[in-house]
Amino acid sequence: MKRPLSNSLAAILLFVALAVQAAAQAPANDLTSAINQEMEKMFKANDPGAAVIVVKEGQVVFRKGYGMANLELGVAIEPDMIFRIGSITKQFTAVSILMLMEQGKLSLSDEITKFLPDYPTQGHKITIEHLLTHTSGIRSYTGMNEWRPLWRKDLKLTELIDIFKNQPMDFAPGAKWSYNNSGFVLLGAIVEKVSGQSYADFVEKNIFAPLGMKQSFYDNTQRIIPRRAAGYSRNGSGYANAEYLSMSHPHAAGSLMSTVDDLAKWDAALYTEKLVKQDSLKKAWTAFVLNDGKPTTYGYGWGVNTLQGMQMITHSGGINGFTCDAVRLPETRVYVAILTNREGGAGNLTKKFAVLASGKEWQEPAAKPAAPSAPIAKVDPALFDRLTGDYELMPNFILTITKEGDKLMGQATGQSKLELQPESATKFNVPSASAQIEFVIEGDKTTSLILLQGGQKLPAKKIK
Repeated sequence: MKRPLSNSLAAILLFVALAVQAAAQAPANDLTSAINQEMEKMFKANDPGAAVIVVKEGQVVFRKGYGMANLELGVAIEPDMIFRIGSITKQFTAVSILMLMEQGKLSLSDEITKFLPDYPTQGHKITIEHLLTHTSGIRSYTGMNEWRPLWRKDLKLTELIDIFKNQPMDFAPGAKWSYNNSGFVLLGAIVEKVSGQSYADFVEKNIFAPLGMKQSFYDNTQRIIPRRAAGYSRNGSGYANAEYLSMSHPHAAGSLMSTVDDLAKWDAALYTEKLVKQDSLKKAWTAFVLNDGKPTTYGYGWGVNTLQGMQMITHSGGINGFTCDAVRLPETRVYVAILTNREGGAGNLTKKFAVLASGKEWQEPAAKPAAPSAPIAKVDPALFDRLTGDYELMPNFILTITKEGDKLMGQATGQSKLELQPESATKFNVPSASAQIEFVIEGDKTTSLILLQGGQKLPAKKIK
């Protein structure tokens, strides 16, 4: 369950982008060599790795596996292996809702209480569209301290909803954009209520089966799934098996698993009307506009933005032991998916490969201070103590703030430590990541931080 790139996918790029160094631009006729060089640099042969696919105009132009699918058995990754896809699940949920809409079984403007009559909306009008666009204001359960102790417990859908339904609203529906896994869990509940099927069965019968996605499933840790890659997290300088998470928890926000081949089939289907009409998809790929008239960079289950002048439709996924990213560029009919079995992702590679496959030269994001004119302020290091802790930028992608001597340091999951340079007692620049961090203090406690990067303001709640 992970944040979308053009809006909250930018969170993944913080620090992770530092792992991707600019490479010499390969000749236009040497795309394969350029991609292979970057993947070998990022994913070492004896580490957890990745599968990648690059498709242009319906033809696979690159497909390969890197690194290890299972460290304990010494099994290498092959491109047909199955990975958890985390929040890429959200686009399947969005299309499920659009299918039901086209069948006349719901409207995006319907209030959620039409289908979930017992849900406490606290006097607000919360619509299905608010859930699809992360603008509902409902508290996201993956940022709640109460959720983490439950990871190993299988939960009924009603029990999962009970975790967050009585929490105070974060804001009025439509007032802000804030990445929200609770909203997509509720969408899954609506799919089940309207269709009379479980979410898993609905997606299997109405999407996977018709498209021939035979290696895509609602994940089940007990089920024997041939070609399933094991997931890993960083453990100091090495790796450990990822912490267990009952797959009843991510539900319609992040419980699916797939292969790069099946995701390519999915992308191809989105150029047709096999599942839903193009008019419906066009709306899903249009940035939602907030109550104040300001556009977001998110539609329904996808992030929407531009990449070097081209329309970009994208989403990433992050869940225990796995991160992934997928980019589609409709103008050049390019699709790139990278699925990894480790936390930390692949930095800018998905975007880079999409640009190269489009026949353009990749422009490495400029590394410059977020606020170059702001001098480093003299701040009493004693004040840093209240800022230390773990902040969740996305599920399983944590920014850990530590104090080392008279310096404040930040380290994202699986990445190197970077110094945070104070502009004030609560605002810090991260020059090498072209980012800025603002800490939110309520009373005498630090409750969250806001990452400012690429024109986006991304909240991260303090969880420890």
